[in-house]
Amino acid sequence: MKRLLNITLFALLLVTTSCNHKDLCYDHRVHAHKYHVNIVADYNYFWEENYGYTNWATSWPDHYMPYEDLIPEKPDGIRVINYSEIQGSNTHNIGADGGTVNLYEGSNEILFYNNDTEYILFQRVQEGNKATTRATTRTRTRSTYVPSEYTNKGEDTMTPPDMLFANYYDEYTPEKSVDPVDLPVTLQPLVFTYKIRYEFQEDGGLQYVAYARGALSGMARSVLIETGATTAEGATLMYDDCVLTDYGVRAIVRSFGVPAFPNVNYPSRVEGQKNGLNLEVILRNGKMLNFNFDVTDQIQQQPHGGVVVVTVPKISPEEGSQGSGAFDVDVNGWGEYEDVVLEF
Repeated sequence: MKRLLNITLFALLLVTTSCNHKDLCYDHRVHAHKYHVNIVADYNYFWEENYGYTNWATSWPDHYMPYEDLIPEKPDGIRVINYSEIQGSNTHNIGADGGTVNLYEGSNEILFYNNDTEYILFQRVQEGNKATTRATTRTRTRSTYVPSEYTNKGEDTMTPPDMLFANYYDEYTPEKSVDPVDLPVTLQPLVFTYKIRYEFQEDGGLQYVAYARGALSGMARSVLIETGATTAEGATLMYDDCVLTDYGVRAIVRSFGVPAFPNVNYPSRVEGQKNGLNLEVILRNGKMLNFNFDVTDQIQQQPHGGVVVVTVPKISPEEGSQGSGAFDVDVNGWGEYEDVVLEF
């Protein structure tokens, strides 16, 4: 009986040893050599750039919204696209802090941008012997909007872009390795923020205003992700999320910045390019008013975000008091936006 027990224990030992050995044999798959890298991502989070004029970081104009509140948040994730002349392209989606991606053998172009944008459209364009990636937004119409003398002829009206971070490696040749090599990349902002203050005068009729929205013309229609330069085409950005404040109306508007920037001719800009600001208000009595402002000088000094301030003409008691005095909070008759998909 004792001998039988010893044989059984010996058999069990062999089975256990065999299983452990089998696990080690299968482990060779993990150690295969690949052309892969571990993207290690970080971000520059500034929302505006100073070009020698007002330093808003140290000269903030009011306390209704701290400077830091406009700093963009970390995106949800990153899209990585690697290109090879021979093997084509491959797309990867990784976490906001990075992750492992497989590249092609030999030279790779690598494009990085956040993959959580809602309004931005991407287009790969061949320009000569080089392909570039252009980011733009959807066109948008508004039935009550009429261009003013401060807008540029023929501009499309568009949705402001949401936040875009990007970077680009013109040429990267990975090494074949067991473990992915770290590839650090800092994603830079390609969308900037304008804090727009529509200031009402004392007794200027702010008390009559129920809702407000606006538009900013003469801004870049698109940006080239590889270089960060904006194209020369202008666009009018339409926005409807204005906030009523003690001083008037506030709007936070994101933009690619001014057209054709940066370039060696700045600040001469695109010849004849103007920047117009619109404010459309619905009064509590249901009446709609439009105000237009020339903000070319302010935008010229702030090509990548900043603060724009205008003074709204007074709304008279006669204008504010006419009508029923009871305005529908659903803003019926305000005039709807209509998104129009761009055709490429």
